[in-house]
Amino acid sequence: MSIIATAVVWAIACLHLYILVLEMFLWTGPRARAAFGTSAEFAAQTKALAANQGLYNGFLAAGLVWGAVAPDPVGFQARTFFLVCVAVAGLYGAATASRKILFVQTVPALIGLALVLLAR
Repeated sequence: MSIIATAVVWAIACLHLYILVLEMFLWTGPRARAAFGTSAEFAAQTKALAANQGLYNGFLAAGLVWGAVAPDPVGFQARTFFLVCVAVAGLYGAATASRKILFVQTVPALIGLALVLLAR
C-alpha cells in the first residue's frame, strides 16, 4: 500500500476516534454541542444515544486501524470494507441528519478508497 493511502486510512481512523470521544465522553460539553449543533437540553436528553453512536464510530476506527496494520490480502480487504462502511454511513448521515457529514465523512472515505484501490 502506498504511503499516501496509508496516511489517509490512518487519518480517517483518527477522525472516527475523535468522533467516538465527542459522542461518548464529551457529548454534553461545549465542544461536542458546537460540533453537532445541539443545545444543552438536547444533549442531556440524548446522551445515551450519542454514546451508542460513538461506539459504532469506534468500531469503524478499529477496523481501519486493523486494515492499516494487517498484511495483505487481509489488510486490503479490511481497508476496503471499512472505508465503504464509512462512506455509506456518511451518505446516510448526510441524508438524514446534516449535509455537512457528506464532506466530513463520505468524501474522505471515497478518496481513501480510491487511493487504496489504486495502490493495489
